[in-house]
Amino acid sequence: MASVPVHEVAQSGFGVGTNDLYDRARPSYQTFALDFIRESLKASGPLNIVEIGSGTGIFTRALLADPKWNALVKELKAFEPSEGMRDVFSRTVKDSRISLSEGYFHATGVEEGWADLVVIAQAFHWCPDYDAASAEFARILKPDGAVALIWNLEDRTGAPWVAQVRDLIEVHEQGTPQYRHNYWRQTFDAPSYQRAFQPPQERSWAYTLVGTKESAVDRASSKSYVAILPDDKKKEVQNEIRRIVDSDTTKVWIDKSKGTFEYPYKVDVVICQKK
Repeated sequence: MASVPVHEVAQSGFGVGTNDLYDRARPSYQTFALDFIRESLKASGPLNIVEIGSGTGIFTRALLADPKWNALVKELKAFEPSEGMRDVFSRTVKDSRISLSEGYFHATGVEEGWADLVVIAQAFHWCPDYDAASAEFARILKPDGAVALIWNLEDRTGAPWVAQVRDLIEVHEQGTPQYRHNYWRQTFDAPSYQRAFQPPQERSWAYTLVGTKESAVDRASSKSYVAILPDDKKKEVQNEIRRIVDSDTTKVWIDKSKGTFEYPYKVDVVICQKK
C-alpha cells in the first residue's frame, strides 16, 4: 500500500484557504452525465452512496439539485482528505442525509456491503494505490453495486486558446498525477479489480459553458499546482492566460459586449460494475 495517502501537491494546493476559488471556478456536472450514471445502476433505490474525494461538494450538490437523483438518495457518506475542502463542503452542502468525514480511497471505514454506489468525481487520478482502492470499493459495495468515476474537463481540442492555456500551466505540474496521464487506468489491471469487477464501461460527451476571460483565469488558478506557485509567478501565469484568451480570434462569442464566449468542456464517465 502506498505510504502517503495524499499527494503532497494536493495537500498544499487544496489546503486550508485555497478552496473557495476552487468551488467557484469549477463547473457543476451535466444532467446527461448524471442520467448515465443513474441508468447504469442495477439497484433501483433508495440508494446508499459513498462519495470519495468529495472535495468542496460540487458533485454532491449536483446530485441533490437533480430531482431524479434527489428522490433516490437514502444516505450519502462523503469522504475527503483535505481539511480545506471539507470546510467548504460543510458550508455549502446542507442535507440531513449527507455526512462528511476524513477518508481515503483505500480506507473509508464504511461497513462491509453497505453501498449501492461508490462515486468519485474529479479525484481518482490522485489515487496512490489502485489495488488497495479496488479492494476497498469491493468490500463496501453490495453484490449488485457499482463504482462511477467522473471527470469534468476543459476540452483542449475545442478551441485553440484552451490548448494554449493548458500548455502554459502544465509545465508547472511538478510530477502530479493528472487525468490526462491515464495512470488511473492501471486500476483495471489490478488484481483486486479483476477479481471483483467487470470490465469498465466508458462514455464521453463534449459540451460548452458560458466563459469569460476571468473565468478562464480562475479555472487555471484552481489547479493545485498553480495554486502553490509563488505570488509573482502566479500573477505572471494569470496575465499570460489573459493575453492568450484575448489573442484568440476564433472564440465563439455568446455576447461580445459582455465578454462572454463558449468555453469548451467534456465530461468522461467510467462505470465499474461489481461481479
